[in-house]
Amino acid sequence: MRNSGLSEPHEPPKSHQPPDPHGDDPLERAVWRLRSRACWEDAAALLAPRAATEPGTALRRTTVLTERCVFTAEGWEAAEDSLRAAEALATDDEERGAAACERGHLAYASTLLGVRDRADEARSALGRAAALLGPGSPTRPLLDFRRGLIAQHLSDNPSDATAAFQRAHAGATAQGHRLLLSFTWRHVAAMAEHDGKLAEARHGFAESLRIREELGYLVGIAPALASLAAVLPDAAEAARLRDEAGRLVRLLGGVPSWLARRLA
Repeated sequence: MRNSGLSEPHEPPKSHQPPDPHGDDPLERAVWRLRSRACWEDAAALLAPRAATEPGTALRRTTVLTERCVFTAEGWEAAEDSLRAAEALATDDEERGAAACERGHLAYASTLLGVRDRADEARSALGRAAALLGPGSPTRPLLDFRRGLIAQHLSDNPSDATAAFQRAHAGATAQGHRLLLSFTWRHVAAMAEHDGKLAEARHGFAESLRIREELGYLVGIAPALASLAAVLPDAAEAARLRDEAGRLVRLLGGVPSWLARRLA
């Protein structure tokens, strides 16, 4: 599918971070500004002191480094090291389930980007997360979303993917996870596009773009522009959005790398 399955949220669960990714903590606000501008190494460095002893911060640092892998196809060893540290610090089922969810996504990204086939590991880790996390867990919407990605891109099962994305969308709406909502809108729209429902696809892609602009999630705006452009009936407007997407990718130094190749 056109949206590649590579644009994926790494918003820590509500138990570790407020629904608004900006947060009230000065450290969290600084981390958000850096990661939203593709400065993942700097963001991870800010989190490193706390991540050495705090399970929630260790998981946040892992999500930042995994996000770099997704957007650049680089930095796998650092993400894996951070994930192992987060797994070692986890003390209860919520933390262990959240860490398993991260492992599943890192394995999924490695498989999708052709780095190494870890599809079985991805499915196993997300299955383990599902067993550990209760029905009301704040991590459940993110888990549903990631299971949808596997159904969509690794299992080629559109019906299961659509159902998982819809569950994730409902959960993100109920819990106020705005960053995750920008991704559920995007992938619900992708499934509508797959089914030829272009009006629904346009609405979903436009909502995704709106939320990312409101949050200042700069690194995610170019993919949203490109996706919306592909379903617009007005060729001139579509070209304008693609040009804007290309400008943002160049501004961020060729990130996301997969979108840079496609726009080129």
